[in-house]
Amino acid sequence: MTQAAVKRPAASVTTPARPEATATTVRRRRGRVGQERTNWTTMVILLLCALTVLLPLYVTVTMSMKSTSQAVDGNAFSLPNPIDLSGFAQAWELTNFPVAFTISLLVTAGTVIGTVLLAALASYAIVRNWERRFFRWSFFYLLAAMFLPFPVVALPQIQLTGLAGLANPVGVTILHIMFQLSFSILLFTAFLRSIPLELEESARIDGATTWQTFRQLIFPLLAPMSATVAIFAFLASWNDFMMPSLIIADSAQQTLPVVQSIFQTQFSNNYNVSFASYLMAMAPAIIVYLFTQRWVMEGVTQGAVKG
Repeated sequence: MTQAAVKRPAASVTTPARPEATATTVRRRRGRVGQERTNWTTMVILLLCALTVLLPLYVTVTMSMKSTSQAVDGNAFSLPNPIDLSGFAQAWELTNFPVAFTISLLVTAGTVIGTVLLAALASYAIVRNWERRFFRWSFFYLLAAMFLPFPVVALPQIQLTGLAGLANPVGVTILHIMFQLSFSILLFTAFLRSIPLELEESARIDGATTWQTFRQLIFPLLAPMSATVAIFAFLASWNDFMMPSLIIADSAQQTLPVVQSIFQTQFSNNYNVSFASYLMAMAPAIIVYLFTQRWVMEGVTQGAVKG
């Protein structure tokens, strides 16, 4: 009994781990974690995708700053030497750039303002009356319109705008708003569901009407998502070619992308003029996206997480 009692504690004694072994294990684990976080396949794919955008943009910028002789030397990737900006002046005069730019700007501004206001109002009505069948089915109807592209209904739209006297930039603006509503309402409804009803109830207790509640309380809270919707509407309207080319009857009232296509044959032998014209048309969209891209990601993320 005495020997057993003496031996039993000795069997329970554990040997402490060596500091060297513990440090080695920690370093191995950290190395494995670092390797798991670095996904080289995804990185290579993203770099290739970035090159497909950056290389054409680089060629556009360099070609627009070359002279006619440099532009036709067969080396599109070479830098301009010396820099020649005469292509911009020729494209400015040839396409009547100020008029086309102003028309595109007015159409895009009307689209952005109309889309944000109508989508916000419709989304607020749908979310706060979701238990009613009419509003619920209206939301499903608007979502179904997302799967209806413009080319499918192009001919009826051309006939209707002609009969209504809207074969002009105003008609294009209205159609742009209508085709942007579905996606915009989807974003707004996801964001509105994150706003608690207690805020509206407190406003109504203070005597605010429904319109005052929306205008003074709800719409300011929708600022992040409004910015996201506005950016998507801007890019879609500014870059649209098919709708203005089919709807607007007068070529003098065409938007900038259509004007570029009309003068395409005159650019065939002057690559520097053509690329200068393309760069002037792309510049507003690129500048807007560079300064507002964080709003796109923040707005979509907030709507997805909070909704």
